[in-house]
Amino acid sequence: MAKTAIAYKEKMKEMSVLSLLCSCLYPETRKNLVGEFQVAGMEVKPINKRASGQAFEVILKPPSPVSDAAHCVTSPPKREVSLEDIQKKLEAAEDRRRSQEAQVLRALAEKREHERDVVMKAMEENSNFSKMAEEKLTMKMEQIKENRQAYLASIMERLQEKERHAQVVRRNKELREELTA
Repeated sequence: MAKTAIAYKEKMKEMSVLSLLCSCLYPETRKNLVGEFQVAGMEVKPINKRASGQAFEVILKPPSPVSDAAHCVTSPPKREVSLEDIQKKLEAAEDRRRSQEAQVLRALAEKREHERDVVMKAMEENSNFSKMAEEKLTMKMEQIKENRQAYLASIMERLQEKERHAQVVRRNKELREELTA
């Protein structure tokens, strides 16, 4: 059954759609086409003419035993494998395994080195940030201290100014009292 279906598919590939349509439209080409199909392993019988056009019955002939042998695929002959060939292949496989293992180890080492660099950079940035923050804080505290000293100096000067003015006023008052007395 499967062989019949395969043969049918092969024959349908050989027959073009255009030639099939032409055989419906032009009866003289149909006669030639039927002859081709019989030679190609198909038998085509026309069925009573229909209102919609021509109708055909396609009968496939059973495949010949010669064509079965043509489709049979044989595997290439096996080569003799020697002990040396096997050892060479095993050594090559071992070398590939070592190479792959070394490559994986290199990748891991690079990854660890990168992680170490990232950690060192983060620590350095943290240290730099701490130093900068400490310097800013020290400068700010010095500025506050200077401002406070300046403020205290200005207050002391105003007090001294007031004290001098009070002494001048007292002296003037004493002089007035002496003059009026």
